[in-house]
Amino acid sequence: MSRSGADLALLLLGGYRTLVDAAMVELAARGYDDFRPVHDFAMRAIGAGADSASDLGRRMSVSKQAASKTIAVLLDRGYISRESDPHDARRKRLQVTPLGFEVMRQGEAIFDDLRKNWEEQIGVAELATLEARLKTLIGEGAIRVDEPGWAAQDLG
Repeated sequence: MSRSGADLALLLLGGYRTLVDAAMVELAARGYDDFRPVHDFAMRAIGAGADSASDLGRRMSVSKQAASKTIAVLLDRGYISRESDPHDARRKRLQVTPLGFEVMRQGEAIFDDLRKNWEEQIGVAELATLEARLKTLIGEGAIRVDEPGWAAQDLG
């Protein structure tokens, strides 16, 4: 039975959702029940240099207003801070805090465990083949969750 392109997209999305949902449950069990996937995307963008709401909005393909709301939540929860810019006293720069880096490390460890669970379910060789095939289709470079259109740029 032949599957459609939409079926493939839904399977890939389902795999992503399965992993992310399980990670969110585990993060909550570890005391981070206020953390969401968008927070990780935002903190990774901030860690990569997005130091204002405008810049974060561009990197995440959301409005400045949406980025500002995410920043407010992350500031309130202590995952990021707003520091004075050493080169421009009028400007405040966003920085990921030690707590922010800790929750990101916890998330990475959880994803490692989830990957091991998938290895147990389908086998080491099958998972390695799946990953290799996805790399062939997507490319070897780092996946940029903070840069929309990164894959299309690689194809062009």
